[in-house]
Amino acid sequence: MEGWTASSLLCLLAVRLFCGAAGVTECHDRALDIQAVEGSNVTVEWCFSSRANISISSLKIHCLMDPELKVFYHLDDIFRMIKEPPHEQFAGRVQCDKDALRTGRVRLHVSRVQMNDSGRYRCRMLTGSGRKVKPFSLNITAAEPKPLTPEPHPEPEPESRGRPGLYAGLGLAAAAAALLSVCRCLYIQKLKLLKLHQEPQEHNMVHL
Repeated sequence: MEGWTASSLLCLLAVRLFCGAAGVTECHDRALDIQAVEGSNVTVEWCFSSRANISISSLKIHCLMDPELKVFYHLDDIFRMIKEPPHEQFAGRVQCDKDALRTGRVRLHVSRVQMNDSGRYRCRMLTGSGRKVKPFSLNITAAEPKPLTPEPHPEPEPESRGRPGLYAGLGLAAAAAALLSVCRCLYIQKLKLLKLHQEPQEHNMVHL
């Protein structure tokens, strides 16, 4: 800023204030080197004019991928009959924000970038104020592999529902058999006691 006079600084400030009040944005052109991961979505954006309310019908945009010259994007609202479709590699994946074009910016949305999208691109533009060429590059890196999740081990099949009932039935049968055996033993013992009690009585009756 050395060598600038106070009047020069005031003039510069006045120009910026006037541009801001008039809705005109400053257009800073910079190199575009976009890094992205495979499968993600990216936006390629740059400024081509500082004027507002630009008519889209006056714009022509033709973007190619170098050095294969694959059509990346094409816009020409005047000559629609000779519109050049994008290369099959980019078909359905590149969309242009028309609202941004009216403000002097190109904004291209690229969905699901692929590894073979990496490379250098060149966009030629024809505007009401002249021609413009904008180069940019895409550098797509491979997505990190997802961590392997251990396969779930199949749980052992539960035992048949009939088995617990079977075991319960067998237990009840064993208990019933044991109880019957005890009752039988008690009955036999009782018969023996009765028999022993009757024998002396019969013996006495014989003697009489």
